[in-house]
Amino acid sequence: MKNRLEEIRKEKGIKQEELARELQVSRQTISSLEKGRYNPSIILAFKIARYFGMSVEEIFIYEEE
Repeated sequence: MKNRLEEIRKEKGIKQEELARELQVSRQTISSLEKGRYNPSIILAFKIARYFGMSVEEIFIYEEE
């Protein structure tokens, strides 16, 4: 699954540390999400979407293989 998390976070001027604190995850989790090494739980995906006032589909792009 691809995502636009880094792009959106940078557009808003938010640091990884800030986002991690708000979502109650580690900065490493945010970094791994942005690099595509980690897919979030559905709960975390919704928390991220809600934080940015967007839908899950606007941030996370599911591609069938």
